[in-house]
Amino acid sequence: MLIIGIAGGTGSGKTTVVHKIAEQFIAEEVSIISQDSYYLDNSDLSLEERRAKNFDHPESVEFDLLIDHVKQIRSGKSIDEPIYSFISCTRQQETRKVPPCDVLIVEGILILTNKKLRELMDIKVFVDCDSDVRLSRVIRRDINERGRDVVQVLDRYEKTVRPSHLQFIEPSKRFADIIIPQGGMNQVAINILTNHINHTLK
Repeated sequence: MLIIGIAGGTGSGKTTVVHKIAEQFIAEEVSIISQDSYYLDNSDLSLEERRAKNFDHPESVEFDLLIDHVKQIRSGKSIDEPIYSFISCTRQQETRKVPPCDVLIVEGILILTNKKLRELMDIKVFVDCDSDVRLSRVIRRDINERGRDVVQVLDRYEKTVRPSHLQFIEPSKRFADIIIPQGGMNQVAINILTNHINHTLK
């Protein structure tokens, strides 16, 4: 089994890279788990307090559970991945079954910041992208998918997203084996990574 970690800043194109890699294999060969699913449940707080949380800080993620789930999949067991709602900023009652596979992709902005999680990865990837491009993508996503307006998105970007990117996410690039500039638009880099995965599996 091959475990691949794909990190990068918010809006860098990680998800696009993940899907383009997964498309090169049949469904049963690849499983994907997202760091976003493992944000701590703060249902004891008000919605306003939950939305004010810094989702770009390592302490916002339940890494122990994520690491345990990766180990379980590696040992041939299925796991029940949590489902997190960015509308309510809480975990849902439902979960998603993730089966064991040949290739497990773990993706998220903070996954390379955790040493124990990094040690489980066979290949570590960092998706790089200019900050202005990332910001424009974050604005679109948070308005369309997370119920925020432009003022809220920019306020959050200035107070938590940008400072946390500079403090935690950007420095984690040094742990990457492969850096993909231009995100999901870099088909050459994606092809090279996919070929390496195929070669390693064989």
